[in-house]
Amino acid sequence: MTVIYDYGIAIVFTVVAMICWGSWANTQKMAQKSWRFELFYWDLMVGLLAGSLIAAYTIGSTGSVGRSFHEDLAMADASSIFFALMGGVLWNIGNILLVAAIAVAGMSVAFPIGGGMAWVLGIAFNYLLVMLAGQNPTNMPYVLWIGVLMIIVAIVLSSRAYKLVAKVQRKPSAKGILLSVAAGLFIAFFYGFVVKSLDGQFVPGGTGSLTPYTAIFFFACGIVVSTLVINPVFMRFPVQGKAVSMRLYWKGSLKEHFAGFLGGLIWMSGMVVSLLAAGAANPAISYAMSNAAPVVAILWGLFIWKEFRGAPSGTNRLLVTLFICYLTGLVLITYSNV
Repeated sequence: MTVIYDYGIAIVFTVVAMICWGSWANTQKMAQKSWRFELFYWDLMVGLLAGSLIAAYTIGSTGSVGRSFHEDLAMADASSIFFALMGGVLWNIGNILLVAAIAVAGMSVAFPIGGGMAWVLGIAFNYLLVMLAGQNPTNMPYVLWIGVLMIIVAIVLSSRAYKLVAKVQRKPSAKGILLSVAAGLFIAFFYGFVVKSLDGQFVPGGTGSLTPYTAIFFFACGIVVSTLVINPVFMRFPVQGKAVSMRLYWKGSLKEHFAGFLGGLIWMSGMVVSLLAAGAANPAISYAMSNAAPVVAILWGLFIWKEFRGAPSGTNRLLVTLFICYLTGLVLITYSNV
């Protein structure tokens, strides 16, 4: 299997993960005009599973370090599998809520609030896991937590900006914010559960027996199982619009189906390189950097999808300030482990 040991390369990988996690939702925006998010999610699920298998059978089965995917699969223990599966379930519940929030409020809001909350709580959770494993999460903890504080300020500003534009565009302000907050509460803890399933010789804080690639496969299995249970509920009781039937899914065009599949591949690519980076950068730093996706999503939402067009005076200054807060927090978190 492929393993990363160099901190500099690990940081580059976390930036790649950040871009993937901040960009995959563009595929939903591309299909949103003609394709409900509940239908989009079925194809996203397939893309996520396919991405995990591609990684497992390529970089997860080549190289002279560790074990191949099949070897690791054969010796996987029930406890490690459980943690990886639960990581998938937690992420999936949060992500379905996030996708719903994007449909209601847009990327520029759903990501800063939901992703921001997941970012802050996830950093704290992964920091604790590394400490409990008897290892040092960061060289400069004060710098790390000042960075986290900057992210919290950005979340508050994002909520304020959305309330301003919601009044003008007559969007359901409370619903968009509540969905984003709920998404963040679930997504915050998924990474730590996956780390718990990992062999500590590959990723600090790991207490399980799996290589990152096998853990990602079981993580994807957790997504598939939970989607089969949760998504039909959203189809029957949608957060926006009328109930939707699976008959509409089979009537979708190749372009609409491909959008979700591509979104799943993009997100899972970010997950793979993030866990690779965790071996050299430790989970707290790797998660913090990788999950800085709101910085990327804000740019997409503002400049490509024009989600704040027609916003009242003063909104642009608010958006610039929250972006600077996110960027400052990102720099501080990176610097905290130099």
